[in-house]
Amino acid sequence: MNLQDKKNFLILNPMAAITIKCVPVRFIVAVLSVVLPWMARAADKASCADSVAVALCIERPVNSSFMFDIGGAQILDTYLTPIKYKGLNLRLGYERLQAMKFSPWRWVSQIEAGVDYQKVKNPVGNHTMHSLMGEFQWGMMHRWHIGSVPGLQLMAGGETRFRGGVIYNANNSNNPVSAKIHWSIGLQGMAVYNMRLGKLPVTLRYQAVLPLLGVFFSPEYGQSFYEIYLGDRNGIVHCGWWGNRFDMRNLLTVDLHFGRTSLRIGYRGQIETSYVNNLNYHFFTHSAIIGIGGEWLSMKPRAGETERARIISALY
Repeated sequence: MNLQDKKNFLILNPMAAITIKCVPVRFIVAVLSVVLPWMARAADKASCADSVAVALCIERPVNSSFMFDIGGAQILDTYLTPIKYKGLNLRLGYERLQAMKFSPWRWVSQIEAGVDYQKVKNPVGNHTMHSLMGEFQWGMMHRWHIGSVPGLQLMAGGETRFRGGVIYNANNSNNPVSAKIHWSIGLQGMAVYNMRLGKLPVTLRYQAVLPLLGVFFSPEYGQSFYEIYLGDRNGIVHCGWWGNRFDMRNLLTVDLHFGRTSLRIGYRGQIETSYVNNLNYHFFTHSAIIGIGGEWLSMKPRAGETERARIISALY
C-alpha cells in the first residue's frame, strides 16, 4: 500500500487511525497495571521501616476489663408497692475501650455491657423484692491531651444505652412483676490521669454519663400485663426527657498495672428515676468495684512493624 492509498484508507476508515494511535497507550496501561501494584506493595512494606512514615503504622490496643460490683440498692416502684425497699446490689460487667481507627489520637470508642441483680426488703424486713436488669452501652468521645499536666486526658462525647429487666414482688397477687425497658441517648465525659506510685504505674479515671432523650415503657396505674396482652396498649410507650425521667451514672476507678495485667478498684453510682402515668420509680445503687483487665494488641505480620509501629492507647 503506497502513501496515497494509506491516506485514502484512513479517510474512509477514521476509526483505524484511533486504533493505531491507541496501540502505545494500551502498552503503557498494561505496564502500569503491573508496576503500580508492585510499587504500592513495596511502599506499604517499607512504611513501618521508614522513620519518617512511622505514623502510618498505628496499632490500637484494646483495653478490656471485667468488673464485679457489690454494694447497696434502694428501689421504689409504685406499680408494685408505695414503700421503698433497700438491700443488696450485685453487678457483673465488661468494658472495652479502643482508640478509633479514623483518628486514634483524638477519638476513643467505648463499649460496656453488664447484668445486675438486687435483693431488697421493706423497712420491716418481712417482704422481699428481686430485680434483674441487663444493659448495653456504646459511646464515642473526643479527647484532649493536656500538655501543661503530663499524663492528663480529658474526654467528652455522646453515648447510647439500652437497659431492660424485671422487678418481682412475690407478695403481690395481681401484679407481681414490673417490666422495665429503656433506650436513651446522652452525653458523657471522662478524666484520665496516668501517674506512678513509686515504680508502680497507676491510672485514675472518673466518668459521668447523663442521658438526655429516650424511649421507655411504663403501663398505666393499675393496668395489668394481661390487659396489655389483650390489646390495651395505649399510653405504655413514652418519650423520656428530664421532665418525666432523669438518669445519671458515675464511675470512679483506679487501675494498678502489674505488667500486662491491671487490677481495678473503684466506685459506681447509678440513678434512675421516672414519673409517668401517676407511677413513681426510683432506682439508686452505690457499689464498690473490683476487677481485672489489661491491654491486648494484635500485631500485623509485617517485617519491622513490631519495633517501629506507633501504639496509641485509649487510656494509658
